[in-house]
Amino acid sequence: MSGMSALIMVVEDEPNIGALVRTYLARDGYQVLWVRSGEQALAELPRHAITLVVLDIGLPGIDGFEVCKRIGDKVPVIMLTARDEVADRVAGLELGADDYIQKPFSLDELLARIRVQLRLGQAIGDDGNVVRVGRLTLDLARRQAQIEDAVCDLSDREFRVLHHLALHADEVISRERLLADVWGYTFDPGSNVVDVCVRRLRKKLGPDAPIETIRHAGYRLAS
Repeated sequence: MSGMSALIMVVEDEPNIGALVRTYLARDGYQVLWVRSGEQALAELPRHAITLVVLDIGLPGIDGFEVCKRIGDKVPVIMLTARDEVADRVAGLELGADDYIQKPFSLDELLARIRVQLRLGQAIGDDGNVVRVGRLTLDLARRQAQIEDAVCDLSDREFRVLHHLALHADEVISRERLLADVWGYTFDPGSNVVDVCVRRLRKKLGPDAPIETIRHAGYRLAS
């Protein structure tokens, strides 16, 4: 996706950081909507065709966690946090954030992470195909998973992980491979984003979820 076709919402209450991020992204060709509160973000989101949200956690009033929760699966979310707490990062990821970056951060790194998210968003098209693995049916057009009569909607990230595992059914897929193929990382960022995503998938798919954990190796979708 080219910069000119992407509208990025930046939710940041610190004027210096917000202005700097807006200027930097605009120089790279992105359209930028900068808002300074969670309330403003939620009000503006349905009024624009937002492509991605850069979201600070520590907002006045409605904080970033609540904003992320309300955004849901509508658009990718990159969270900004000044806290070096694993619990905060996990909480954001479990609420649906696609990535996070800790303050103070490099603008080049933020831009790189934005490009990864936008590129991944184009990686899977709605071609109407269906993938079946055992009792699991994955509808690529609707981004839904079905086991027996139970149907669940998947977030973009959950869909990509499950689709990847389905294409390699009965293979053990390492966390490093999922980070590379789904998140676009060529390095281990030292987070548990894969485990959090798989945990959400299992919760949605229910007790019959066919995703197996292979100790010290990764995950396998059993057929």
